[in-house]
Amino acid sequence: MSWNLHGTTVNDGDLAQLVGLRHKSFIVRVKQGGELQTHRGVVKFDDIIGKPWGSRIRSHMGNPFYVLQPALGDLLKELPRNTQILYPKDIGFILVQMGIGEGQVVLEAGTGSGSLTSAMAFAVGSRGKVITYEAREEMQKLARKNISRLGLEERVDFKLRELTQEQGFDEEGVDALFLDLPNPYDYIHHARKALKMGGFFGCILPTANQVSKLLLALRQFDFAFVDVCEVLLRYYKPEPDRLRPVDRMVAHTGFLIFARPVLIENGDEQINELEETDELENDSED
Repeated sequence: MSWNLHGTTVNDGDLAQLVGLRHKSFIVRVKQGGELQTHRGVVKFDDIIGKPWGSRIRSHMGNPFYVLQPALGDLLKELPRNTQILYPKDIGFILVQMGIGEGQVVLEAGTGSGSLTSAMAFAVGSRGKVITYEAREEMQKLARKNISRLGLEERVDFKLRELTQEQGFDEEGVDALFLDLPNPYDYIHHARKALKMGGFFGCILPTANQVSKLLLALRQFDFAFVDVCEVLLRYYKPEPDRLRPVDRMVAHTGFLIFARPVLIENGDEQINELEETDELENDSED
């Protein structure tokens, strides 16, 4: 068994989240005869198996832990990584904005540690497929391991290859495509060829000058309905008598860019008209 969001009790082989004092959590695979060693004591997995999810158990030192089914966001934050991964706040918005769901075929370039790949594989379900390209063999091996840990490996096709100006994707007509590359503007012609007309394009970039280059490339290759945004997330202290923001927040982690490939009769001129009309409407609303 692997990551299990069904059922009401902990089974041998399940991934479980043990949450202790001060919300310190550990994600472990519960195996008969195994244990978790922490600075707050040893937790025996035999004491967990068969218990209802949400149960409170104690370590050998008497410290409490709650046994929970880990959410996707919890798992993504705990993934082993060699590079910076996308944050759950960005991943959630990407999935919704790009309409990624059951049965879709999604293309990705820049697998990295596999955080977004995992989330997309979860979203497309057993009838969908995620095809992900990665140029670095060691990164692909890590991503494979991370996705296998979640039991989602059958939904993902891994390709070890670098995109070039001349050689793009093998696929055509996919529902959605996401680029997590430092120079995505060099491959927009490949993206357009791989996407079905009207499909969903997405990208993440750290700096404004990269975004500007990408916007020019999107316009050049007849992408329209372009959005550029960032997601800022702030938590609050859940105290009824003194509710206030926590001292730290996850602010800018990257610019998200979304667009749609469309059929343009008069080339860039019509795209300009679309964008100018949209800007005028927004100004009038303000």
